[in-house]
Amino acid sequence: MMAKTLGYMITWTTYGTWLQGDKRGYVKNGTIRPANPELAMSNQQNLIKNPVTLSKAHRTIVEKAIYEKAHNLNQQIHALAVRSNHVHLVVDYIHRPVGSIVRLYKIVAQVALRKVGISGRVWTIGFDKRYCFDQQTLKKRIDYVNSHKK
Repeated sequence: MMAKTLGYMITWTTYGTWLQGDKRGYVKNGTIRPANPELAMSNQQNLIKNPVTLSKAHRTIVEKAIYEKAHNLNQQIHALAVRSNHVHLVVDYIHRPVGSIVRLYKIVAQVALRKVGISGRVWTIGFDKRYCFDQQTLKKRIDYVNSHKK
């Protein structure tokens, strides 16, 4: 019997700020990878615009947009941390593909940022997802995200 998905933690980054090969490590296909300076340099050289870093005001705008979209989706947010270069979000499972949900959150946040003058691409392509099949894992993910609020 397959475990029921209670929720998941999703993470995505702002454009150009956490590239594959990064000295902090990076996630690819759900696996945490070590630093790779050559890969990081290659990715840095391939950027088509400057990296996007969100100010405190921009982070508040993104947070509000995500909460509004979650309300519209009838999806409960357990924890949300919008940082200058990434977003962590723990939400309840709803019967929609995770990728389509992330796409919606990225779009509403980008539209909200455009209203205050942020133009062009804001987010990297893709995201990381960590499923929660039990209350202990869900709590662990919530605690992790809450520890990133500042």
